[in-house]
Parts: sequence; structure tokens; C-alpha cells
Amino acid sequence: MERQNRLLPLVGGRDTVVALGALYLALGFGTALVPTSHNESLITVLVVLSFISGSGLVLLIGGYRLPHTDIDSQFHPVISVWCLTGIAAMLVILGLYHLQPDTGLSEPVRSIAILTGFSSVAGFGVGVYDAQAKTHAHRLERQNELLERTQRQLEESNERLEQFASAASHDLQEPLRMVSSYLQLIDQEYGDDFDEDGEEFLEYAIDGAERMKAMIDALLEYSRVETQGDQFEAVDLECVLDDVRKNLEIRIEETDTELEVGDLPRVEGDPNQLRQLFQNLVSNAVEYSGDEPARIAVSAERDGTEWVISVEDEGIGIDPDQQERIFEVFRRLHSHEERPGTGIGLALCDRIAERHGGEIWVDSDPGEGSTFSVSLPAASDDSLARTGRIGPPAE
Repeated sequence: MERQNRLLPLVGGRDTVVALGALYLALGFGTALVPTSHNESLITVLVVLSFISGSGLVLLIGGYRLPHTDIDSQFHPVISVWCLTGIAAMLVILGLYHLQPDTGLSEPVRSIAILTGFSSVAGFGVGVYDAQAKTHAHRLERQNELLERTQRQLEESNERLEQFASAASHDLQEPLRMVSSYLQLIDQEYGDDFDEDGEEFLEYAIDGAERMKAMIDALLEYSRVETQGDQFEAVDLECVLDDVRKNLEIRIEETDTELEVGDLPRVEGDPNQLRQLFQNLVSNAVEYSGDEPARIAVSAERDGTEWVISVEDEGIGIDPDQQERIFEVFRRLHSHEERPGTGIGLALCDRIAERHGGEIWVDSDPGEGSTFSVSLPAASDDSLARTGRIGPPAE
């Protein structure tokens, strides 16, 4: 194979194949016209012509059609090498045969032309197969290189994003902390001197500074989903939901929320991020329950190698035009006065699901409630054996 690769620059690729085809066409007609040592019938002449010229026609048409195939032009010489290799191999065989005692070819010119023509066609077929394989391997290699380059660029982009987010968080939080502190001092020292409008303005300023700090913290958390996440392991989602229930215990009791959790599976993932994902979904269901106490049901359904976990509520629902946009960063359907929050919670859920190789979506009708569904990879037996436990410890 290495010797064949060294021969590639010495042959002309498609032009060589076409030239061989033209050569055998000429040999076919030439040998048919040259008289032999014994009289031959017209049928014999036509058979000889068809054998030699047929090989030439195959090579001529095949070489002409090469640019219209999926074979990369840089591998056309591979086909030429195989054609020439077939001819050379046949010549060696014929030479060895001719050296045997009491043997020989009755019509050497015709026999050599017929047999080398057949071997060149056989070489053409093998060469096409080889060139296609090399083309596929080359394209696959290029795709892998592109994928690796894209992955490196993505990793660099994520690293720059994290650096920017960390710098922005630090640089912005310091002046915000100062603004918030001085606003609170003004409220403590001079709050009694303000009239009703002044107190309202001061309250707006303090609230705005606090909301800005919360948004910066949430944006920093969003930027670190990929880089600061824990290693995947087998996670028992029932343990995760138990933790969510404990973390939201006071809020659940205050709002008289009914949280029903069905049988949940083990999945492959980051326990802390999954706890954060489902806590956001349950918290949103409580927040948007409407005037009635929230009724929330968490269930699971197997879908091939994945589990689809659904969080269903009977709340105010979401307009169909907004159902895809709610997973965008800072996308809010209600004003801060109507519903508190940073507008990053569902975007964070979307990014966590994406890191786990899944996705999140919502089915909802206004006034009829919403069902948020998350697809997550099922835990494998290997991961269960590796972790030696079924889920994260409760906090």
C-alpha cells in the first residue's frame, strides 16, 4: 500500500484511465484488422473486437464519468494505479506462462490485449472501491478535525464567557454593594425627613439595586453550568425531589401547596444541577398557581434510553406564542411588580438539560395549567456500580 501511495504522483488519475480506454479501443480495432496465421470467421473477429474494445469502452466511459461521482478528485490516481497494477500483474502471469516448456500463446498480440484489458477493468473496479473508501475516510477525518476545532473554539468561548462573567460580577457587584449600602444608610439616617414621594423613590432605588445584584448572581450561575458542574453519576430523582421538598418546605406550607411525587427513576447526571433544575420548576409552579393553592404532580415515563420527567401544575398557564421564548435569558412574561424573579430560572433549566444531553419543553393552555417535561439519560448499570449508591445525600 505504501508503494502504491508513492506511485500516485506519477500517474495522471482520470486522464490515465481515459487514455487506457482509448488505447484498448484502438487495439481492438487494430487487432481485428490485422490478418492472422489462419483464416478466422467473422464471428471470431467480432468476439475478439468486443473483448478488447469492450474493456477500452468500460475504461473510457468510467474515466469520463469519474468527476460526476462522489469520489474526491485527489483519489483519482488511486484508480489509475489499480488499472496499471492489474495490467502489470497479468503481464507477469503471461510471461511466466510463456516460459514454461511446450507452452505459448497462439496469437500473442490478441491474447495479451484481451487478458490485460480484462485485468485493467478488474483493476478499475477495485480502484473505484478503494478510492471511495479513501474518500469516505478523508471526509470523515475532515469532519472530525472540524468537530475538534469547533469543540476547542466552544471550550475557549465558554472559558472567555466565564472569565467575563466573573470579572463583570466582581466589577459590578462592588459598586452595586456600595450603592445599596449608602441607600440603606440614607434610609436609616434621613428616611424620616422624606415626604411620601421621597420614601417611594428611595424604596425603588434600593429595590433596583437588589434586583440588579440578583440578576448578576443568576447570570454568573448560568455561565458556569458547563465549567463548574460536577461529574455525572447515577442519581435517584426521588432523593432529588425529597431535597426540593425540604428546601421549599416553608413556602409549600405557607401556600398550602400539594406536591405529589410519583415513582421516579435513576438517571445519569449532576445531582446538584438536577436538584436546582427541579427546584426551579416546582418553585415556578407554586409562583404561577393563580388564586388557588398549587397542585403539582411529578411523574416519569421511559422513552428508549431516556426518561422524560414531567412537572404538571394547574396554574395560570402560558400563552402558546410565548412557550418557546420563556427559556430565553431574561425573558419575562410578567412585570417584576406582578411576579418577582430574575428571568433566568427557566433559561438555567434549559442549559442544565442541554448539558445532560436532553431537552426541556412545555405544554400549556392559558388558564388550564402547564406541564414542563425534561428528558434525561437513564442511569447505566456501570454508573450504578461505580458510584456505589443510588443518589446524592440529603442536605
